Amino acid sequence: MKIIKTLLALKKLLLALAVFWTLVIAVLCLVSFREMPTVSLKSADKYVHTTFHFVFTILWFFALYQNTAIKKSLARVFLLSFGYGILIEILQSTFTQTRKADVYDVFANATGAVLAILVLYFYDNYLKRKAL
Repeated sequence: MKIIKTLLALKKLLLALAVFWTLVIAVLCLVSFREMPTVSLKSADKYVHTTFHFVFTILWFFALYQNTAIKKSLARVFLLSFGYGILIEILQSTFTQTRKADVYDVFANATGAVLAILVLYFYDNYLKRKAL
């Protein structure tokens, strides 16, 4: 019974982290940071988007995964990440004056999600092989 409570607590923690990360993305993508120093790295914004959605996808995968087919879970969490990325771009275009929607941000978001999916998929296969 103690292991079940521990697993439920871990699931709640993962869900809280996933929700927190989702809110962090929203704030950082929708709030103006004119006072912040700029980074001179070319395409730094795209690396940030890729990292945001890499972490987003992994956190939501572990928060939502229930011993079902892993490919189905990976597909769902990819769609969640992709849809959220598009929503943020629409919100930037609609509700902010200092931000604008960028299709390349959507590609960077999708890249981060795909990288996370690949890591999760290959890690799952590694664990299955190791169990044999």
